[in-house]
Amino acid sequence: MQDEPRPDELVKAVADFLRDDIAPLISGHQAFKLRVGINALDLVVRQLTQAAQADAAEHARLTQLLQRDGDSLALNRVLAEQIATGAVDLATPGLKDHLWQTTLDKLAVDQPNYASYKREAGRGTDGP
Repeated sequence: MQDEPRPDELVKAVADFLRDDIAPLISGHQAFKLRVGINALDLVVRQLTQAAQADAAEHARLTQLLQRDGDSLALNRVLAEQIATGAVDLATPGLKDHLWQTTLDKLAVDQPNYASYKREAGRGTDGP
């Protein structure tokens, strides 16, 4: 076990420093490139703090939905094949909820400021 600070705290500290102390000092194309870098650091923080739990939940849903075990990549391939062949569809118990929650979890990491994500996340996880 490593001592404090955690990797996510270190990356967040760098992003905050760049956003709060450096960004106000530059403009133009350099400011744009800095914002891209800050956004990348913010994404890394979300990956470090949220992705593992979301991935574990997705794996659990896939295992239950498909009634088999395996790694998430293999299970997603099986699910995609079953959807493509019509073996499962949105009437299949659990599929719609799985797809919806997986989408929300991915957006929470990748695009948490996306307006539609914010709207739907505020409603809960009931789905469309």
